[in-house]
Amino acid sequence: MSYRLSHLDELEAEAIYVIREAYAQLERPVLLFSGGKDSIVLATLAARAFHPGPVPFPFLHIDTGHNFEETIAFRDRFCGSGALGVRLIVRTVEASIADGRVREPAGSARHPGPGSRNALQTVTLLDAIREFRFDGALGGARRDEEKARAKERFFSFRDSHGQWDPRNQRPELWMTFNAQKSPGEHIRVFPLSNWTELDIWRYIEREQIELPRLYFSHRRKTIVRDGVILAVCDAVVPAPGEQVVERSVRFRTIGDTTCTGATDSDGIATVADIVGELRTTRSSERGARVDDRTSDASMEERKRQGYF
Repeated sequence: MSYRLSHLDELEAEAIYVIREAYAQLERPVLLFSGGKDSIVLATLAARAFHPGPVPFPFLHIDTGHNFEETIAFRDRFCGSGALGVRLIVRTVEASIADGRVREPAGSARHPGPGSRNALQTVTLLDAIREFRFDGALGGARRDEEKARAKERFFSFRDSHGQWDPRNQRPELWMTFNAQKSPGEHIRVFPLSNWTELDIWRYIEREQIELPRLYFSHRRKTIVRDGVILAVCDAVVPAPGEQVVERSVRFRTIGDTTCTGATDSDGIATVADIVGELRTTRSSERGARVDDRTSDASMEERKRQGYF
């Protein structure tokens, strides 16, 4: 009797293969963990890749200081749990600002409070890679997220300055990866490259993976700025004329509070509800990210400079 793997089984097996290849070829890898759904799935797959042993490399979070409180609480609980129990390294954009490595973006009369620190994470990340001498970083990026993401390979080379050249991609015929590099260079590894947002949610549903509550409908104080619903918090201060409204919302992505938009949502209480909703939507989850609206090439330019 022949046995055919399901679509999710094939994606899981492929991702685990890529994770194991990264560990086999790299000397000091690290997994980039944000507490968002993609990094949670990646962490879950890493745990399965090395079961029954522990995950043999640390996790790294670059904290902007403007993250959702719920995300940080979940991050600490998830990484410190007995089931995972990995070493979590946290480096902050605030420390980079204090050291003069980057400059805090200023707000304005129209957008009071601090500006978005999202792009500043690049410097903090590259500093952390140099500090710990990591020669590889596993991330949860998917090709369907954004145009620049689609140009990546599973193993993506970064030069000694941490920069990416989309024209300098190595062939990956028959899933054969080339992690050769010189001192100071490193490889970004993307095991979830062939997953879609719907695949992520179907896998979370099947495996009953715990998530931050931000992904589900909940009530919170919000404002609407430039057509985007933002959560009111220390980093998002209402400008004169902006009305604070408590509404039922959820987030499809949970990055920096200053640039991550919510969607009006009521009654999305389970992962099954989200899967059902995604089957009928055609908009990208990053459509509510203010920092991606600068231009069609904004993400690619940031990635060239070393962004995730």
